[in-house]
Amino acid sequence: MRQKYEISVITINYNGLKDTCELMETLPLEDPSLEVIVVDNASREDEATVIEQRYPQVKVVRSQRNLGFAGGNNLGIKAATGQYLFFLNNDTLIGKEKGKEKSEKFASALIERLESDAKIGAVCPKIRFSWGEHLIQYTGYTPLSPITLRNRSIGFGEKDCGQYDQAHTTPYAHGAAMMVKREAIEKAGLMPECYFLYYEELDWSLMLRRAGYDIWYEPAVTVFHKESQTTGQQSPLRTYYITRNRLLFVRRNQHRATRYLSYLYLMFIVTGKDVAKYMSKNRWDMVRATLRGVYHFLKL
Repeated sequence: MRQKYEISVITINYNGLKDTCELMETLPLEDPSLEVIVVDNASREDEATVIEQRYPQVKVVRSQRNLGFAGGNNLGIKAATGQYLFFLNNDTLIGKEKGKEKSEKFASALIERLESDAKIGAVCPKIRFSWGEHLIQYTGYTPLSPITLRNRSIGFGEKDCGQYDQAHTTPYAHGAAMMVKREAIEKAGLMPECYFLYYEELDWSLMLRRAGYDIWYEPAVTVFHKESQTTGQQSPLRTYYITRNRLLFVRRNQHRATRYLSYLYLMFIVTGKDVAKYMSKNRWDMVRATLRGVYHFLKL
């Protein structure tokens, strides 16, 4: 019989040994209530063995192929025994809980928020960038507009002066750091693997909400994020999946009339602007990535 833990931390490693090890150093690995699972998503080198040897308390799950963000996390979910599953990007670092010199339990404020109401299925901490002045990345999201899919991360780019220290509901969880009740996952389902990379946490948030759960932002815990260490901010890989997946998100979540208006806006106005911008900078790799994203969506 497998030992059951209170919290299962799940993180994905893909050619990111240095970042993953730095994350491990910020986790209380000796905490008997904590289970830490690293899913190695078919890294080029045998990074899984290095992690196992360096951190014997950590459970390493190896995948023979890259399953993407959702597929890797789903592999972790199947291996986890915790009542609360804490999904963390491997390029994050855990900060101390505000107002608590030593927490009785790891990420106790997140658990307290989840347990404050049976309707709360997921909770995200405050997320700040790990570099520079540690500016805010996330303190909740505004809703996506139905046609343009535009929204914003509340507080993005601001200094943290305590102005976002009030917990509140939010329409979407942030994929870099989110804690979810096991019962909510069992009811809503696993992460949608059709995206591979980007937009899956937004879709999963809608799945959780359709299952009857709320999502909250809890500022008492801070996670510091290095941001896009795996794919890069201006990489063709990121551009391809962002282009393809926002269209896929529309197909899966918008009603018919709104869906087609959104298709028109994204495929002609947004894609047209992106292609013109990349052509002006002689970024033909980005032009190809953008057009390939639209083409592959149409073939789905």
